[in-house]
Amino acid sequence: MTQINLAQQNVEQKELVQQLFEQQFKRSAELIAHAPGRVNLIGDHTDYNDGFVLPAAINYGTTIAASARKDKVIKVYAHDCEQQTSEFTLNEISFDQDMMWSNYVKGTLQALMKTHPEINGANLVVTGDVPQGAGLSSSASFEIAILKTFAQLYHLELDGISAALIGQQAENNFVGCNCGIMDQLISAMGQQDHAMLLDCRSLSFEDAPIPDNFTLFIVNSNVKRGLVDSAYNLRREQCEQVAKFFGVSALRDVTLEQLSSAKEQIDPVFFKRARHVISENARAIITLKALKNNDIEKISIAMKESHISLRDDFEVTTKEMDGLVEMIDSVLGVEGGVRMTGGGFGGCIVALVPTSMVEQVKDVVNSRYEKEFGLSPSIYLCIATQGAFR
Repeated sequence: MTQINLAQQNVEQKELVQQLFEQQFKRSAELIAHAPGRVNLIGDHTDYNDGFVLPAAINYGTTIAASARKDKVIKVYAHDCEQQTSEFTLNEISFDQDMMWSNYVKGTLQALMKTHPEINGANLVVTGDVPQGAGLSSSASFEIAILKTFAQLYHLELDGISAALIGQQAENNFVGCNCGIMDQLISAMGQQDHAMLLDCRSLSFEDAPIPDNFTLFIVNSNVKRGLVDSAYNLRREQCEQVAKFFGVSALRDVTLEQLSSAKEQIDPVFFKRARHVISENARAIITLKALKNNDIEKISIAMKESHISLRDDFEVTTKEMDGLVEMIDSVLGVEGGVRMTGGGFGGCIVALVPTSMVEQVKDVVNSRYEKEFGLSPSIYLCIATQGAFR
């Protein structure tokens, strides 16, 4: 996508959300805030193990139009949801089983009030173009957009790392998904045209340029997934058990040599889970260096090994995702990379594709995927964009 198209996309989102706000509240919004979704180039299921991840913020996200209120009432109109309106007071926040999207607003504001109890209510209109349930982090984009909105509305001293921690707290403690910090932090702190190697323990990060002749090529398998209800939390527990066996706080502190030497004493399934995490950390660091050196072949190998590890050791891929990776790999070879991305159990694959090969890769996906798996693929051509707090 060209910079001109990206600018046009941003203008269209702002115009839409402003128009919707005027329809709902019969006045203009005071401000418009935006937070991007993300795609993870490599490093899946490492974040909650205090490891390394390499995501990029993408040009799909959540846009919010807002005005402050003098009371504690929050009125939200979510344009893209079936049940579109939610109203509650900041003094009485409770989980809503029937309107799950509202819990991201409630949980985020509840967490924000621990450090900023002075905030008042707001009228909000929300729209987004991150595909929900695809593994591109629509929820983190939503949380960071809410935090950016309230930081601007009430002139809060809130930096990107603090915002990311608040968003994660909302998801862990209110929504009920034990996600790591990656999704929120890249949405808050991504850099245009770069991926970010994030150390999920120290929250330090290093940016690496994505070559300008490459496209972030994302395909939604359209296998529906739901992290809260899936085996995601089980995988986390299995990793924690192995860390406990070694007497460390997280798998970040275990080497492959240590794991291998204890193989006979560890449950075989737990062993595979840990092997994925430890090897994936190494691949994330390798990929950062390869990006800096523009070493596409090394990136290609790391992404392929990552997918195999997620398929065989962590067991979070599906036959559809495996099929997409095989199709795209058959075209790219070592000229680009491809793997599943996100939590797994459905969702998306990501490929780093030379711009000159984009049409060729699109053709193979469109000609083979539906024929072989009975599902229609959704293709997103992305660029790396700026985070909400960067």
